[in-house]
Formats: sequence, C-alpha cells, structure tokens
Amino acid sequence: MTTDTRPFRAAAPATPWKRRTRVQRLGQAVAPLLSRPGFALALLVVLFALAAAVVPQWLTHFDPYATSPAAKLTAPGAAHWFGTDELGRDLYTRVVYGASLSVQAALLAVGIALAGGLGLGVLAGFAGGRVDAALMRVIDVLLALPGLLLALVIVTAIGFGTVPVAIAVGVGIIPGFARTTRAEVLRVKTLPYVEAARLGGASWCRTLLRHILPNAWGPVAVLATLDFGAAILATAGLSFLGFGAAPPAAEWGTLIANGRHFLITAPWVSLLPGLFVVAVVFSLNHLARTFEEPHR
Repeated sequence: MTTDTRPFRAAAPATPWKRRTRVQRLGQAVAPLLSRPGFALALLVVLFALAAAVVPQWLTHFDPYATSPAAKLTAPGAAHWFGTDELGRDLYTRVVYGASLSVQAALLAVGIALAGGLGLGVLAGFAGGRVDAALMRVIDVLLALPGLLLALVIVTAIGFGTVPVAIAVGVGIIPGFARTTRAEVLRVKTLPYVEAARLGGASWCRTLLRHILPNAWGPVAVLATLDFGAAILATAGLSFLGFGAAPPAAEWGTLIANGRHFLITAPWVSLLPGLFVVAVVFSLNHLARTFEEPHR
C-alpha cells in the first residue's frame, strides 16, 4: 500500500474573463444590430412602451383622468402633444398610462400561450406515437378556427375585463406555440449529442431539461416576440369592441374606440393612439424578424 505524497492543489478560482464571457457574447451579438437604424429605432419604441407601462409618471406630468371641458377636442400642439379628447383629458397622457393595462394584458396572454404551448409541444414531440397524433389533431382543430373568433367566444363565456381578454387571447395563440415547440423538439432529439447523452446513461428527464429544451428555445422565443405584438393587437381589438376594461380606464383599444364618433371633427382622438399601437407592433415584429435571421 502506497501513499500519494503529491501536494494537494486547490481548484483554481474562476478568472474574471470567464465570468464576463456571457456578457461579452451578448454584447458582441447586439452591437452589430444597434448599428442598423431600423433595429435601433424599433428598440427605442419598444423600450418607450415598456417604460410607459412601468413608470408612466416619468413620461408625463398630466393626470390621465383629469377633465377640462373648456379644452375638449383641442388639436395637437405644444401643450398637448396628442391633443385632448371629448372631456378635455390629455390624450398623450392617456396613451402613456394605457400602456400599463395593454402591455400587462399582452404579457399575460403570451405567458398563458407559452406555458400551454410548451407543455403540449414538448409532450407531443417527446412522447410521439399516439400521444403525438391525438394532440396534433386537437391543435389542428384549434388552428382551423380564427384566433379572434375563438377569443370572442372565450371572453363571452368568462366575462369582460382586461384579465378575461388576456386569457382569451392567450388560449387563442396556444396552437402556434405548440406546433413550433413540437417541430423543434422533433428536430433536436435526433441530433448526435442527444443520442450520446442517452447512451451515456442520462435519463429522459435530464436529457429533456439539459439538452433538448435549451436548444429548442430559440425559435420559440422569436415566436413569443412576434405573438406579443399580435397579442397587443388582439387585446386592443377586443377592447375596441367593448370587451376590455370599463371606462374611464385608459386602454389603447378603448382610447381608439372613444374617438370613432369624432373622426370628422377631431380625427386625432382615434388616429394618434392607433398610430402609436401600430408603431409598437411593427417595432416588435421588426425585432423578432431580426432575431430570427440566425435561425434561418
């Protein structure tokens, strides 16, 4: 019996450059994109909308609910950038404060769709066989129904309000997430490193969590960004029809609906909030398409 007399060497601490590796990679990936004027402008619009949803009081000093009958239907100008509505309320302020309800509804809708779609897609792609066939037939039926019509049916059944509208929209976009996730799981699980992990003794659960899901996440994240814009449009559309938050709540769809009676005399009441919503949705779509380019 021999004794190892070699001196004990402690594990070398992680060097600073290793700790900064991920940050550097992220910076290297984003830096070329920021040099594109379209991407930079789209990013600024999205960041402005998110800031309006979180800290609207930083972006305006008006009260979104303060009325001023003497200043009703004032045209856009230096004092009121978007003009005023039929009650004299500052329209820019109401658009800014309306971002909170609209963005929260869209986030809730995408979260519901992401959770449901990921669960169904992973189960169908990973289990295969009859489970895959049965789940995909259900998804095909849901895809055959127009998303807005399905959302209308759901919101009529569960009630009106911001949360019911978000739930209805989220359920309506689950099928797209499910099909995309299933396709990526089917692609990734046949790759050599996944088979090597299984031959190495890794369980199916460990293989799914460590190898399949991280590598199948890219297209799903791009779809989530695209559907976030679609969810904003859908929730605004349902609010325009009267299914969203009750007045005087400032919600983008409700603001557009309030101005439909003044399209001739004061077109800015509907036009400017509508243009702002279009700018946010187009910016989200541009960001998603830009991030999608490496996956093509």
